[in-house]
Amino acid sequence: MSDTVLIPGGRDVRASLDTAASDGSEVGSGDALRADAVVVACPPHPQQRGHRGDERLTAASDALTDRGIDCLRFDYGDWDEGYGETTDADAAVGWALDRYDRVGLFGFSFGGTVALVAAASRPELAAVCALAPTARLNADVDAVAALGAVVERGVPVRVLYATRDSTADWRPVVERAAELGIETVAFESDHFFVGRSGEVGEAAAAFLGARLSRE
Repeated sequence: MSDTVLIPGGRDVRASLDTAASDGSEVGSGDALRADAVVVACPPHPQQRGHRGDERLTAASDALTDRGIDCLRFDYGDWDEGYGETTDADAAVGWALDRYDRVGLFGFSFGGTVALVAAASRPELAAVCALAPTARLNADVDAVAALGAVVERGVPVRVLYATRDSTADWRPVVERAAELGIETVAFESDHFFVGRSGEVGEAAAAFLGARLSRE
């Protein structure tokens, strides 16, 4: 089940909240019984047709809801060189923290970098997972520096990447992750994980789910 959500803030940020299976009772739109954990999912580059319906995001959402965890997939507001997009992610995390006991963060490509940068200032997060993140959002903001800040704040993090990725500048992120002792998972694939969206979605959900599930 999925509901449309408007994220409060100064930018027009809209999202789809995919809710985990409940007890099967009939509920009206917007009244679904929510899980107590959610993952906020950041889409790829909006200027390259990235949106909340991206198949890598929906694959992760499917795997998360199967585990009893909700997923909030959002679209960025107007293009703002990576600055506003990070603000959008932070606003979505804030919305989630107001409503759930545990919140994780996931992103693909540009969205993976957004997720890492946003997580650097959110120690409340239960975990963050970046799929094929590029090294930089813009001249001022990069995922390499963000990784160190995420680790310092004690937020569990994992980086998933494709060994044949010639689209994103991922190597600096993976190298820095190794230096920090962050586990990385390699897939023999291109940047878009053609034919493997379900597999990478499951890998992301397995990591996030283990840290967001009620113990």
